[in-house]
Amino acid sequence: MSPPAKNHVDVLIIGAGPAGLMCANALANAGVNVKIIDKLATRVTVGQADGIQPRTIEVFQNYGLAERLLREANHMHMCAFYHPTPEGGIMRKGRAPDIFAPTARYQFGVTLQQGGIEAIFLDSMKDHGVQVGRPRQPSAIEISEDPKELSSLSSYPVKVTVECLDSVDDKNKMEVVHAKFVVGADGAHSWVRKTLGIEMEGEQTDYIWGVVDMVPDTNFPDIRNHAVVNSMNGSAMVIPREGDTVRFYIQLSNADVVDPLTGRADKSRVNPEKLVSVAKKIFHPFKLAPKSIEWWTVYIIGQRIASSYSVKDRVFIAGDACHTHSPKAGQGMNASMNDTHNLAWKLAQVLKGWSSPSLLKTYEHERRKYAQDLINFDKEVSTLMSKGIPPANGGAPVRNAGDAGRKPPIAVNQLYGGFVSGIGVHYSPSAIVNPKPQRCAKNLVVGERMLPQVFVRAADTRPIDIHDMLPADIRFKILFFVGHLTEAKVFELNSLAEKLSKPSSFLHKYNADGNISTVFDIITITSGTKESINYLTVPAIFCPHWSKVLLDDKDAMETQGGDGYKTFGIDPNRITIVVVRPDGYVGAIVPSSALADLDNYFGSFLVSRSSWLSPLKAKL
Repeated sequence: MSPPAKNHVDVLIIGAGPAGLMCANALANAGVNVKIIDKLATRVTVGQADGIQPRTIEVFQNYGLAERLLREANHMHMCAFYHPTPEGGIMRKGRAPDIFAPTARYQFGVTLQQGGIEAIFLDSMKDHGVQVGRPRQPSAIEISEDPKELSSLSSYPVKVTVECLDSVDDKNKMEVVHAKFVVGADGAHSWVRKTLGIEMEGEQTDYIWGVVDMVPDTNFPDIRNHAVVNSMNGSAMVIPREGDTVRFYIQLSNADVVDPLTGRADKSRVNPEKLVSVAKKIFHPFKLAPKSIEWWTVYIIGQRIASSYSVKDRVFIAGDACHTHSPKAGQGMNASMNDTHNLAWKLAQVLKGWSSPSLLKTYEHERRKYAQDLINFDKEVSTLMSKGIPPANGGAPVRNAGDAGRKPPIAVNQLYGGFVSGIGVHYSPSAIVNPKPQRCAKNLVVGERMLPQVFVRAADTRPIDIHDMLPADIRFKILFFVGHLTEAKVFELNSLAEKLSKPSSFLHKYNADGNISTVFDIITITSGTKESINYLTVPAIFCPHWSKVLLDDKDAMETQGGDGYKTFGIDPNRITIVVVRPDGYVGAIVPSSALADLDNYFGSFLVSRSSWLSPLKAKL
């Protein structure tokens, strides 16, 4: 056999599902040398994950991908709740908005089969010259034990041997990839996780569910709404999909799946016809029959989390590789993609030398806690769905006598609305989440994503959502809320501009090439009226481009915008600085009088320009 081919990359991603593709696309956008492989010969074409929550739509928008997603996907606005009747059928007890998250930019969720999601990423990656290597799978991984090599960003301390599954000869059978970092996004049965000895902590439940994607023939009135159905014959959930397709989650009994001789679940005992038969009983008295079946599967709910998300801060795992839970809460693909959305900008900044490698530790700090919260939430939802619901006053009896004290589905939907939508994710204090109390922006929460709000551009009164000023381009967005541009305020701004223009200012101290806009994107938000605003009175440092100055007023037709300062709880008589991280989360909020706090904040993880210049001076 010929010796394996060799190549070097900044980041090798193993697994081209949603988590891996989100990571590859983000890194490709950032200009990182990335390679991604997958053992499948083609992308997924049917089934698998399908639900996208409001926060994830916002993330897609940050990458410029939301327009296509919204165009191709089904939109879910309402959720219906069905309870059992004394006669053995079901009846609707109510409908409610599918999303309980008042601050969500998108007040709905969308569904699109996983292959459609993957296609969006693949086309975006292709524009940056990155394609998935298929079919390829790793066969060995080695991480250097040399401390110097591990601490050097010019080294490639991870060696991965990759097997080319479609090779027709020994010459091209194996490939050796030397990487600075490796991301294992290879699913619940992750080869990366198992090979590195990372344990999964948690438990397997006794709940068994089937999933079937089909075009139904039915008179069920909420077939195009998200529907939660509890009956005397079990539970089900309806998820309308693109076109006429509908996904059904169907509760199965042990008798349906468990082999009586072994006592273990045997998926061969189930087929799509069996799933439809069970569903018909649950949906009685409504008619339900398949016109066509696209995909089906059976699963036993497991709720586990990886003991660690990284090894030596050189190999990371993400998505299902580090957390597993039921799909009924609609979080799986969202959690996975947001894992790598969180990780990618940190890898890119470290690789570019902007940030210290210590920044990478915040990935596990932030995403593992989120995964644990997700599993706790999933346990409640899975128990609720699998055991039935408590009766409303005068309602039908529950299926289990001990269930009367539990919350009905609509209450759970409302209680956990922020979590389900992804809007309520909160990262705890760390180097990139400044824990210092702030009173400058009372309605913005440090550690949570920046709230959406429509402003108008001061130069041309075009309405624009602040989220559209926060692209996922690995730069920190520095938002200066400067208030009314009175003569006194302009004088104050000129004084602030002088301080920010000094070499000791964080804007100049923490960039490698002397260009502020390399690491920081400055956006200025004024208050006043579109009839009188003159954005040219803003000092140049606050106006790097005419499009970067916004106004808190309504648009020309008085239909959009206004009350942004009120929404954020910011006093227009003061100057407030809001730092938004590259992933859209608020990292720090300070008054203009506390520039030292920003220097301390960025100094805890960014690399100062003097650190870059010292080696150059030594060479000279």
